[in-house]
Amino acid sequence: MAASQHGVVSRAQLRASGIGRRAIDGRLARGALHAVHRGVYTVGDPLVSTSGRWLGAVLAVGDGAVLSHRSAAALWDLLPAGGALDVTAPRILRSRPGLIVHYAVLPEDEVAAERGIPVTTVARTLLDLAAVAKPRWLERAVREAEVRRLGDRPSLDELLARYPHRRGIVAVRTILAERRLGLGVTRSALEDRFLMLIRQAGLAMPELNAALDLRDRWIEVDCLWRDQRLIVELDGRAVHGTSFAFDADRERDRALQAMDWTVIRITWRQLVRHPARVEADLRTLLGG
Repeated sequence: MAASQHGVVSRAQLRASGIGRRAIDGRLARGALHAVHRGVYTVGDPLVSTSGRWLGAVLAVGDGAVLSHRSAAALWDLLPAGGALDVTAPRILRSRPGLIVHYAVLPEDEVAAERGIPVTTVARTLLDLAAVAKPRWLERAVREAEVRRLGDRPSLDELLARYPHRRGIVAVRTILAERRLGLGVTRSALEDRFLMLIRQAGLAMPELNAALDLRDRWIEVDCLWRDQRLIVELDGRAVHGTSFAFDADRERDRALQAMDWTVIRITWRQLVRHPARVEADLRTLLGG
């Protein structure tokens, strides 16, 4: 049983398997069982993996419990693991040292299983995280979920509509609005905005949609300054948003950099939110 549960087993499971109280206590005394949480043990080896600690926390809280909040974010690889463990239960329970118990009766579509561990879905995890995490950590988790394309139904947007008054909702809405800035902007609109910045800054105009010999093939780059060996790619989500395009773009950037070209990517959000920074960086790269 423990081998299929990241090395941990609960007292309730042992009792259900026919092992009595005294037998369990005897195994604890002999070192055949080692306590991880109250009522949860490792079998034989006192060491427990991170996954074992997560599942052990869920088993310690009992029926209907799921890993949640910061711990769920760590399980989904959205944030690093560490600190007290977060578990959500469908009944009000006291937290204990190293274990924070949250109360919520979760709908079935907000619960999943990952690595055999009951856990809140990615979207529900982000919603819960908004109530307990600093904005920079929440933004990091949202970004990681987006980059790794971890999607759920219901989506985070659907959960925002489902729980319009939850703590942290404003922070989530702000982050989503910021990350979606530029979504759907056409390549021509992005190019026009960039060229307007170049003209207003008095910088040298680039070659547009210029052809370059990249080892064994010809490629087209968005903006090219040949003398300075500088390439600017205008990173529009509509054009570069697929995983195939993402990988192909990075492979091409690496090959260009190996040939002594400087390649930078500029997004709509950067042009709108931080034009002065973009201008300053371009001025430095172009030598004034």
